[in-house]
Amino acid sequence: MQLRKRRTPTHHGHADEPVATTSAAMERVPAMPWGFLVPPVTPLMERLHFHPLTPDRWCDLEALFGKRGACGGCWCMAWRLSRAEFVRQKGQQNHDAFESIVAAGGEPGILAYIDDVPVGWCAVSPRETFLALGRSRILKPVDDAPVWSIGCLFVTRPLRRTGISVRLLEAAVEYVASRGGRVVEGYPVEPTQGALPDAFAWTGLQSAFRRAGFREVARRSGNRPIMRRDVR
Repeated sequence: MQLRKRRTPTHHGHADEPVATTSAAMERVPAMPWGFLVPPVTPLMERLHFHPLTPDRWCDLEALFGKRGACGGCWCMAWRLSRAEFVRQKGQQNHDAFESIVAAGGEPGILAYIDDVPVGWCAVSPRETFLALGRSRILKPVDDAPVWSIGCLFVTRPLRRTGISVRLLEAAVEYVASRGGRVVEGYPVEPTQGALPDAFAWTGLQSAFRRAGFREVARRSGNRPIMRRDVR
């Protein structure tokens, strides 16, 4: 088991408490059956809780993402850079860039935990922080409304398809509300031919957004709706 030391105390540990990598720590989480889109309330789901990504939780994100930075060295930087910049700094440079954002107090998203185990991530920030969205023909702004954008969703492999992504989306809306936001926007994919490989569903699935109360407001590509939920 690989261990990292927490830098500062958190809600679920102390400064000198070792943090297990997610893959090892998941051994303590009971297995869930596959196939659920929205599971019934279970003791496992009741233990799910959410927190903004702050510097003291950086090690938890590292444990969740692993050496690949979630997928292909991304480290949640794909929307924040030009395509050329992103490709050039895949891996450690993206890791360092994202860590710098967190260290500066950016709080670029929320982590999901089961007990003290990080199991999911949702990137959510004001749309203007995701520079690549502004250059997208398909995902360009729908109107002039100030929106917060959900850039990506990531759930640890053993717990995918259990409904955690829906809970993450709901928690993201609550987080935006706590920061004074009024509209939350997402850019999911809608599979057109069977199941979609996980690597191509990193912005989330339309079905999860719909179950979390989002509605479609635009579609400029067959399988890429823009969905919104108003914050109440």
